[in-house]
Amino acid sequence: MMKLAFSTLGCPGWSWEEIYATCKDLGIDGIEVRGIGSEIYAPKCKPFREENIETTLSTLKKLNIEIPMLTSGAFLFDKENSQKALEEAKAYIDLAKRIGASYIRVLGDKDGEPGEERDLDFVLVQYKAVCDYAKDTNVIPLIETNGMLADSRVMADFIKAVDRPNSGILWDIHHPYRYFNESPETTLRYLNGHIKYLHIKDSVMENGKASYRMLGYGDVPVLDCLKQLNKNGFEGYVSLEWLKRWLPDLQEPGVVFSHYVHYMSYLIRQI
Repeated sequence: MMKLAFSTLGCPGWSWEEIYATCKDLGIDGIEVRGIGSEIYAPKCKPFREENIETTLSTLKKLNIEIPMLTSGAFLFDKENSQKALEEAKAYIDLAKRIGASYIRVLGDKDGEPGEERDLDFVLVQYKAVCDYAKDTNVIPLIETNGMLADSRVMADFIKAVDRPNSGILWDIHHPYRYFNESPETTLRYLNGHIKYLHIKDSVMENGKASYRMLGYGDVPVLDCLKQLNKNGFEGYVSLEWLKRWLPDLQEPGVVFSHYVHYMSYLIRQI
């Protein structure tokens, strides 16, 4: 059975208390942490400070809510800040280990949409180093299907070359479809077995740019993605990534998260 989460990227104005209360009220299984309030860097977020962390963990346990993923902004392609990216990834692994989160996210490219050419050999070295740092923990660093790595053929070659038992892919279902015109069948043909976690979002193209919509109001084949995953026995997390922190004009999280739960329950009944 797939589990549902939402990324805190979608509710930048909410307090930690509002985040976990909404999660509980909506019957959502997990909270993906990508910033809380004005702090984007998870190790510095108030709930995870030394004086608060035990209370945070006991509250989540009581409410039966997981934090499956800490979503870092570690850009592994950035040669000028390569050490900084590694330090961020390591800090996220350390925190994930402490709070029992299964995954952290790192990036091999900057944006969902492919931009300039990246040196993927360099990204490979960086990602291997991140995986090696995490090898004696229960934390798996996932690399996301964005930018150049949203092309599943490229990602398949990349993840094969990583050759680490604790590597894995975060499939953002939007990017391979939107920017490489991949069907879910194609993506899964290349990446099946490596996908550990999903980012789910919807959009339409307007004036040559992706314009984000609530689930079901765009043309991303969300149901087909879920059907393919279900066929392959996926039982991990499907997390709504609503980009409100970066795009403040998007609809409010209270409306969007509630819609997400109802719409997902409708889709899951069809798979």
